Amino acid sequence: MSKTFSSLRYRNYRLWFAGALVANVGTWMQRVAQDWLVLTVLTQDSGLAVGITTALQFGPTLLLSPVAGVLADRLDRRRLLAATQVAQGLLALGLGLLVLGGHAQLWHVYVFAGLLGCVSAIDAPVRQTFVAELVPESGLANAVGLNSASFNAARLIGPGAAGLLIAAIGTGWVFVLNSVTFAATLVALAAMRGDELRRMPVAARRPGQIREGVAYVRGRTDILLIMVVVGVVSTFGLNFQLTSAMMARTEFGRGAQDYGIAGSVLAVGSLTGALLAARRDRPRVRLVIGSAFAFGVSSALMALMPTWETYVATGVLVGLSSLTMMTAANSTIQMSTDPAVRGRVMALYMMVFLGATPVGSPLVGWVGEHLGARWAVGIGALSAVVVAVAAAFWARRAWHVEVHYRLRHRPHLQVLHPEDLAAEREDRRTAAADAQAVRDAQGRTAAA
Repeated sequence: MSKTFSSLRYRNYRLWFAGALVANVGTWMQRVAQDWLVLTVLTQDSGLAVGITTALQFGPTLLLSPVAGVLADRLDRRRLLAATQVAQGLLALGLGLLVLGGHAQLWHVYVFAGLLGCVSAIDAPVRQTFVAELVPESGLANAVGLNSASFNAARLIGPGAAGLLIAAIGTGWVFVLNSVTFAATLVALAAMRGDELRRMPVAARRPGQIREGVAYVRGRTDILLIMVVVGVVSTFGLNFQLTSAMMARTEFGRGAQDYGIAGSVLAVGSLTGALLAARRDRPRVRLVIGSAFAFGVSSALMALMPTWETYVATGVLVGLSSLTMMTAANSTIQMSTDPAVRGRVMALYMMVFLGATPVGSPLVGWVGEHLGARWAVGIGALSAVVVAVAAAFWARRAWHVEVHYRLRHRPHLQVLHPEDLAAEREDRRTAAADAQAVRDAQGRTAAA
């Protein structure tokens, strides 16, 4: 089996991968259908309303993530995941029945988005840490990369399928279909072999566990830097659902089908980034910074594209850079964190990553509504470039790293840690000594 798909050799991970892929397709279908319902049926192209819906869906992460991290470290992760899948399925079914019955109002969508956000806040850190029980430690980076590949393969399929289904049968049935997809994850969890799970340490019940996780993160400047970069990019840049819907509807006059296709094309780049990430043995902070900068540049290009076709095509670069940043951040934190506090650390990371969306989505929606959809994309591009450059300069001063870049010919960014610099100097000394030895030998031969 190739290095890219090496984690699939483990039966439990294969089951998880397949079940998650099906459920993720349904989740992406629901996201598109939900935004389209709010934008075109329940409001008159209100970007602010879509932003509020997104904020309500991700807002609970800000409040519940610390508690969710404690649960992820303390409880049986397999059972907790089963509970969250059932809850998400029931919520999707409930919203679908409301829409099919013709009773859905905007406040109904707000309530369901908020409830789904509560469940997702519990689900996220458990889902992130559960993968460590499915593969050995040496395969964790590959498994994280394949998880992202599964999510983005679903993103490749889901939005396009949602666009076609919305046009064919309406948004209500899309919600109902999503509720059915969660059964795939439940079946996968039930079919796993318990004796093959690599149980992670379980934290004992005691006071101060949330503070313990916060203190651990405060003592790790590398994790803090990752959280700052990802938090800023997530707040202003990772609002694809909102910005693509506004660009499709208000800038180019496109319908639901084209909106879904735009999401699928974006996922082409994301899937490519995920597969490349699966090949990396150990990603580093410098990859997070570099890919955040690349995301800012590609998003700026996207905002300036003059036609719908070029706008959609640029989404490949945006998807590739954003997914590289997210996967590198996830893997770097997981692989460098003590397993005993990993759930709490990942919960804090998810709080920054997903919890930033409620702050940014209404703002980006307001910008798009009053200044235009292109500015909604542009604000994300500018913030990503600024935070990436600031992070690189901070790392250079605090960690004494060296930053090298080249913009002409083949663009290149290189960040060298003191350990890398020491290794590089040692390599140069070794090469110089070898070269001198060769010259000495040649001199002796010539003298003889």
